Amino acid sequence: MQLNGLDHRKIYMTTRKNFNTARVPKMSEVFPQSVIADNLIFLSGTPGLDLSTGQIISADFEEQIRQSFKNIQTILEDAGSNMSKVLKTTIFMVHGNDFSVVNKVYKEFFPENPPARSTPQVMPFPAGILVSVECIAQVE
Repeated sequence: MQLNGLDHRKIYMTTRKNFNTARVPKMSEVFPQSVIADNLIFLSGTPGLDLSTGQIISADFEEQIRQSFKNIQTILEDAGSNMSKVLKTTIFMVHGNDFSVVNKVYKEFFPENPPARSTPQVMPFPAGILVSVECIAQVE
């Protein structure tokens, strides 16, 4: 079948696998930390969990978002990618007035050529989570 002149078999992914790293606490056994499909990695929502306790790092929004990005960085690196290969982030925030903090932390992790970003406000998460970040990145 042709779709806009392309063979449909070439536009669908050819490989797919779930990827988890033991270096970052999993949110749930129901879903993976990420899925790798061909040369892309899709990270599930990643909150600011403390690596040693598996609990939220702090009640402070800035500490949570910074830890969330540290956790993302670890997942990406363990999967063979890195922060410079992030194409898109979605930052789910409980409070919609924290953009100055988001921008400050975003610049720490993406000092040049930041990825595309969406930042919707959401209903409260359980367990004191104020922010959860998901992203799509290239992986080798």
